[in-house]
Amino acid sequence: MTTDVWLPFEETDVEGLPAASEAGLTYRYWDGGPDYPADPADCAFYVVPYMKSTDIVVPPMAAMASLRVVQTLTAGIDALEPGLRFLRPGVQLCNARGVHEASTAELALTLILASLRGVPRFVEGQRTQEWHSGFYPALADKSVLVVGYGSIGSAIEDRLAPFECARVARVARTERTTARGVVHSLGELPRLLPEADVVVLSTPLTEATRGLVDADFLARMKDGALLVNVARGPVVDTKALLPELESGRLTAALDVTDPEPLPAGHPLWRSPGVLISPHVGGSSSAFAPRARRLLTAQLRRYVTGEPLSHVVLTTS
Repeated sequence: MTTDVWLPFEETDVEGLPAASEAGLTYRYWDGGPDYPADPADCAFYVVPYMKSTDIVVPPMAAMASLRVVQTLTAGIDALEPGLRFLRPGVQLCNARGVHEASTAELALTLILASLRGVPRFVEGQRTQEWHSGFYPALADKSVLVVGYGSIGSAIEDRLAPFECARVARVARTERTTARGVVHSLGELPRLLPEADVVVLSTPLTEATRGLVDADFLARMKDGALLVNVARGPVVDTKALLPELESGRLTAALDVTDPEPLPAGHPLWRSPGVLISPHVGGSSSAFAPRARRLLTAQLRRYVTGEPLSHVVLTTS
């Protein structure tokens, strides 16, 4: 059995890893550089480099004939989907549940508050030395709709709790009940959208959610509502969003866009009422310690034969 573990961190930078000599593992450092650290055919446990493009992280998968585990450092797995067809049956794909919740939820709240309270206008006013006083919308008393109520959606609601929102409604793929109340199905969106002052997208990118926020979705949002996307860019139909922004009927705060990175000259850059951050929801100081703890825990389970956590699929 092959024993290579490809890590995007140096072995010495991850505290608590199973000792290579005792566990019979060989740790190989690879963070997406042009040269592979060893023969991919000998890789048994592949930790996917973080925030690297599909054309970097997928090619070695085609040669990983001995692979048993693929561990992402992202909440979503969409960047790896083109490589799944290369994998032999029985490979477990695990996501990074628990790594990004705090950071992404924190950014979601930042985008909401900055957009509502006029922070982009104040920044521009500081640049031009203009004093933009007046009344601005508060998050207090607003109705918020969270679309995509997994661990990140739940963490967003945790952070909304102190802000005295009038209501937080939750939507996921299937209806269920949580300690906080009902999570509605996607089929309830037509009823829920007209009631929401703020719509937060935190859903994974799947065939069901690609283009979910289309012209019909946007038309159902109430006048003056704010759309916040901390999910994936293609969840939103950019062409449908642009006229809503240009008319001033809706505003938006986007950590992700389609296309991404957003090229110079794209009309989203110039659209009124839009705040854009460069896909930094998970890229904070909170990432590395949580990612390292996850890898330590997963590799300990791996060497002892315990079930891995956060398995999202097993290839067949």
